[in-house]
Amino acid sequence: MNAPAAPRLALVAGEASGDLLGGLLLAGLKARWPQLQTGGIAGPRMQAQGCEAWWPHERLSVFGYVDALKRLPELLRIRRHLGDRLLAERPSAFIGIDAPDFNFGLETRLREGGLKTIHFVCPSIWAWRGERVAKLRAAADHVLCLFPFEPELLQRHGVAASYVGHPLADAIPLEVPRAAARAKLGLAETDTVVALLPGSRRSEITHIAPRLLAAAALMQRQQPGLRFVMPVVPGLGGLVEPLIAQHAKDVAIERLDGQSHEALAACDVTLLASGTASLEAALFKRPMVITYHLAWLNWQRMKRMRYQPWVGLPNILAGKFLVPELIQDEATPEALAREGLALLDDAPRRAALERRFTEIHHQLRCNTAQRAADAIAQVIETR
Repeated sequence: MNAPAAPRLALVAGEASGDLLGGLLLAGLKARWPQLQTGGIAGPRMQAQGCEAWWPHERLSVFGYVDALKRLPELLRIRRHLGDRLLAERPSAFIGIDAPDFNFGLETRLREGGLKTIHFVCPSIWAWRGERVAKLRAAADHVLCLFPFEPELLQRHGVAASYVGHPLADAIPLEVPRAAARAKLGLAETDTVVALLPGSRRSEITHIAPRLLAAAALMQRQQPGLRFVMPVVPGLGGLVEPLIAQHAKDVAIERLDGQSHEALAACDVTLLASGTASLEAALFKRPMVITYHLAWLNWQRMKRMRYQPWVGLPNILAGKFLVPELIQDEATPEALAREGLALLDDAPRRAALERRFTEIHHQLRCNTAQRAADAIAQVIETR
């Protein structure tokens, strides 16, 4: 019997976090279909798995409503051209990876045109903007969910969904390679290391990096022996260097080109922007202080749409404040430094966090690539 022909898939990932998820997903899909053909909007991790990038994923990177409005004509033009191309080429299925504001409209058009559509990552309708479930229902034939509570919620709203686990939980080892990461970064075993992760978007660096850097200066003033590492998305280092000179000129900060996983594996504590990085930190069993800061107008809109007291994924999964969150007006350098030093000084608390994060890791680790490939194959084969 001949093996089934490999499908042709189109994908769209926005921002570094979507590219990370897409790269991990494609690695699993290629294991199932070695001759898989893929193309769309992709970053370097997806391109490394053979995805042809018709546009780079940075073109979809926006931060808040103000930035989105400025970029709207360009984004609509890209979406229209991409939709035209896919309706003409007729791939086996389209997979939208996160980026709901861009992908929902595209998926709806493609689905109405007879293409199969899959959305990878349930939007956080359980946290804010619950009305998006109606758009998701119109857009996607199937949703691949990262968290175990999501499929039941979607199915109550008439959306077909599967829990596939989180690919990062498969990619990140259960045992943290701390010594290897420190050796790679030139850090001694005895160093006390703080990782600063300001986010992957330009506007996140503008809003959040100065606060993290000023906090680092305060922390070093109180504990002069601290070492700091700051992974930055490749290509954005030029944004960070002037901020280091302005806010932490006398602090020994090792700026890394990418290498966020090495930084998290090596550090003792991390101060980071809310988002995928907070889940990565939990999977690396690292104590963390989660922060975020938006432009005032964006914050006014965002805070009215929240359903939960938490914004960080580790706290959302636990249903309580496992780690501190300093959001908007609370995100001061003084508060960040205080909470970071408190974690460094409390070994029992760090050990308790490591145990809880290990439980989360096991919960999310369930061979996402195989589960996702099975679900995608079922959608493609369903007439």
